[in-house]
Amino acid sequence: MKISKNTILITGGGSGIGFELAKLLTGQGNKVIITGRNKAKLENAVAALKSANYIHADITDAHDVNRLVQTLNINFPSLNILINNAGTAQYYRLTDDGADTFDKAGDEILTNYLSVARLTEKLLPLLRKNGPAAIANVSSIVGFVPTVHLPTYSASKAALHSYTRVLRHTLAASNEDVKVFELMPPLVNTEFSKAIGGEKGMDPKDVAQALVSGMEHDLFEIHPGMTADLYQLYLSSPEAAMAAINN
Repeated sequence: MKISKNTILITGGGSGIGFELAKLLTGQGNKVIITGRNKAKLENAVAALKSANYIHADITDAHDVNRLVQTLNINFPSLNILINNAGTAQYYRLTDDGADTFDKAGDEILTNYLSVARLTEKLLPLLRKNGPAAIANVSSIVGFVPTVHLPTYSASKAALHSYTRVLRHTLAASNEDVKVFELMPPLVNTEFSKAIGGEKGMDPKDVAQALVSGMEHDLFEIHPGMTADLYQLYLSSPEAAMAAINN
């Protein structure tokens, strides 16, 4: 698909992969709007990007989501690309004393899956009106090979992966002019992944470039870095892939 002269919303756009996507896409002649729950990060990001806009909103809050959608319809009626990038993760093991799995899983499922489904549904009428359009969901390598250190985060990304596949199939079967992409990064060197050794991970600039290139070439499931190798291992032996990511 065309990756210039679009109007693009990026959730979680104040830092990490979201910020690098905003930087890359503004540089290619797109109108970019970033959103997130940390207003200071959004302001700093927009100052650095110069040509982007921001809307302060928490995608896990229903009131904020309704306000965000209303603002987009009024101020950015040409919106035709949604990038669902915002996420959260809890680093722990299911056998830890006081793991509090229910609350951790609830937060991750709400942010990483349910909030994506809600925002996507509410913006779909606008995207349909402005086709050719696209939705890009940022999931993870752990969506198909879970890790013991991110047990419920892995589950939330598996849910997002399944939802993304069904959304893609449904829109294609209905001949809708809305393409659905999924980016499945490995460990990425961001503040978000600092607790799990993110400094050893992939550069977020390279991850952002992988998504943009994949969209440009209509590659609907994008496996940057080591994800590509692990995915091939998973296809041949799920057990071997599980052992490899948890060694």
